[in-house]
Amino acid sequence: MDYCFVTEQAFQQMIAREELLEHAVVYGQCKGIPKAGARAALNSGQDVVIRVDVQGAATVKRLVPQAITIFLTAESEEALLERLRRRHTEDEAQLNRRIQTARAELHRACEFKYRVVNRACALDDAVDKVLAIMEAERCRVDWQPAEL
Repeated sequence: MDYCFVTEQAFQQMIAREELLEHAVVYGQCKGIPKAGARAALNSGQDVVIRVDVQGAATVKRLVPQAITIFLTAESEEALLERLRRRHTEDEAQLNRRIQTARAELHRACEFKYRVVNRACALDDAVDKVLAIMEAERCRVDWQPAEL
């Protein structure tokens, strides 16, 4: 699915109508996953990949217990922090907040079913691992398609 930008008022209405699979305020921005798009994809037999933080993953797992969670991370905390610093997209206060969040999230990796390391300059390897996990999960004898 593509990003869909709405006003804060429209976002609050979507929350009130329970149209979002999960939602949160992340670094001052309202973010959420509309149920309709995910439901349509699942109903047509497609896999749905959702990029959320650890809180969002916990919410999705609670609502969709058969969801497969993958913690995508850098090869080390030091590498992750260096990537955040190299982006130069935040001022010092925002960067420090992101670093603290990243550290806290690294400690929650054990809550996920899988962990995939996204090494520098090796994105294709990480993608291949995620695809392999998806294929292996579909081969499980107890596999059930997710429902919303």
